[in-house]
Amino acid sequence: MIKLGEVQTLEVVKIVDFGVYLGSEDEKVLLPKKQVPEGSKVGDSIEVFIYKDSSDRLIATVRAPKLTVGQMAVLKVNQVTRIGAFLDWGLEKDLFLPFKEQLCDLKPGDEYLVALYVDKSDRLAATMRVYNYLTEAKTYVKDSAVTARVIQINPEMGVYLAIDDKYFGMLGKNEVYSNLKLGDIVYGRVSKVREDGKLDVSLKQKAYIQMDEDSEIIIKKMQSLGGALPYTDKSVKPETIRKDFDMSKNEFKRAIGKLLKEKRITIESDSIKIVL
Repeated sequence: MIKLGEVQTLEVVKIVDFGVYLGSEDEKVLLPKKQVPEGSKVGDSIEVFIYKDSSDRLIATVRAPKLTVGQMAVLKVNQVTRIGAFLDWGLEKDLFLPFKEQLCDLKPGDEYLVALYVDKSDRLAATMRVYNYLTEAKTYVKDSAVTARVIQINPEMGVYLAIDDKYFGMLGKNEVYSNLKLGDIVYGRVSKVREDGKLDVSLKQKAYIQMDEDSEIIIKKMQSLGGALPYTDKSVKPETIRKDFDMSKNEFKRAIGKLLKEKRITIESDSIKIVL
C-alpha cells in the first residue's frame, strides 16, 4: 500500500520515458526520471518519500524530507500568502502551512517548530499546534538543564514549551518575567518532573544561586543610576521591579537582604544606596 507522507521501499513495476512506476500493477506511483537511480530495472526496490505534486497527484521522490507524517521539525518560512505560508522542508515543492494552523504572524525567514499531518482533503500540511505531538521526557530529573522552544502562550496558565523540540514542558505564568514570543529559545532547569512525564521549567537558578545573580543585577543597575535606587524594598511596586530587574518582588527583597547583610548597601527612608 502506498502511504502519503511516509518513506517507503517500493518495487519498480514499469519503466517509461519520463521515469519509473513504483508499487504494484494495481497501485503505483511515478518516480520522475531525473530521480531514478542509474541502472534501475523492473523488480528493483527503491526507498522513496510519497507526497503530492502541484497537480495534486501522488508522486515519489528519493529526496529525504525534514519530517514525515506525525513528526516535528523546525522549518523556515519561504513565503507568506493570504491563505497561508509555505515552508522549506527539503523538497522541490514547499510545504503548506494553512492560515488556521498558524499561531502568530509569520514572515519570510522565520523558523518555527511544526508537525506534518494529512488534512481533510487528503493533502499534506503543516501545523504550529504541536502540543499533542510532543512526548514525555524519560531522561530528565529535577534541576536538569534544558533548552526549550516557545510553542504556545496562555496568559492564564503560562508558556508551553517543546524541550529539545520533542518533550512536554511548561513555564508557569509566575516564572515569566520577560516578553516571550512564539519560536523563542529559552534556557532553564527542570523544577518538577510530573507523574505524567511532563516537565515544569524554571528560568531561575536555585534560590541560593539566583540570589547571588540577582544581587549583582541590582548593584549594576544602581551603578548605572549614580549609586542609588529611588525607592526602597518596601515602597517599590512589583511591576516596577519586573520592569527594572526582570524578577519578582520576593526575589528582589531576598537579594536586597543579602546586600544589606554584606554591608554593600544602605536603606534610607526613600531610597537604597551603595556603600562607597
